[in-house]
Amino acid sequence: MSFRKRKRVPFRSAGELDAMAAAGAVVGKALVAVRDASKPGVSTLELDEVAETVIREAGAVPSFKGYHGFPGSICSSVNDVVVHGIPSADVVLAEGDLVSIDCGAILDGWHGDSAWTFGVGELSRPDAELSEATRLSMEAGIAAMIEGNRLTDISHAIELGTRAAEKKFDRHFGIVDGYGGHGIGREMHMDPFLPNEGAPGKGPWLVIGSVLAIEPMLTLGTEETTVLDDDWTVVTDDGSRAAHWEHTVAVTADGPRILTPRPE
Repeated sequence: MSFRKRKRVPFRSAGELDAMAAAGAVVGKALVAVRDASKPGVSTLELDEVAETVIREAGAVPSFKGYHGFPGSICSSVNDVVVHGIPSADVVLAEGDLVSIDCGAILDGWHGDSAWTFGVGELSRPDAELSEATRLSMEAGIAAMIEGNRLTDISHAIELGTRAAEKKFDRHFGIVDGYGGHGIGREMHMDPFLPNEGAPGKGPWLVIGSVLAIEPMLTLGTEETTVLDDDWTVVTDDGSRAAHWEHTVAVTADGPRILTPRPE
């Protein structure tokens, strides 16, 4: 009699998790620097320069720059841009803009990947609630990163987090179709793909040391998006605003460990 071995989400040793956390800390520092620099009149190209400076001064390399030809060190997605916005001198921030910054860094061969949505000045109530709903959905997914769960248990937790946020804020949030989280380690994007919604109890198993990038993307309207002619920028089809939150997270015996911490 033979027994089929259970497929597992790729896992790392304790030392490797520490190395990933060091890369993740660089990402967190870069994100805080970018947020602090995000003021009216500042271009997203200037924000890219801020992030790259922080990353390189830490002895790391931007993960995104040159990745499949991407020109920036960050993805800078403003208002109706969901993900993969290209930093540009022509995109100048204004009061009330909703900004999502996705950033990655490689340190000693290990990747960190994290995203953060924030406002330029004071946000409208719908935009603030959208960003908070996305953060809460991410937190729900992180809480499901425990030994013995399966991949889509995280997907289901993210979806339930979104539905709970809808009740909390009494408004609909669209879960962006076709985008989600991923495995990460010596490469930035690895299997498995992590959907942001779906039925629980499917996919590979989580074990101690399993690592995933958890990244919900929500909108104030549609779930449908279009990629612009630059082959990168993803925008909502109805022009509604979008938010994107992401952390790289590991399963440990003491619960989920965020590997992309941000300095206070």
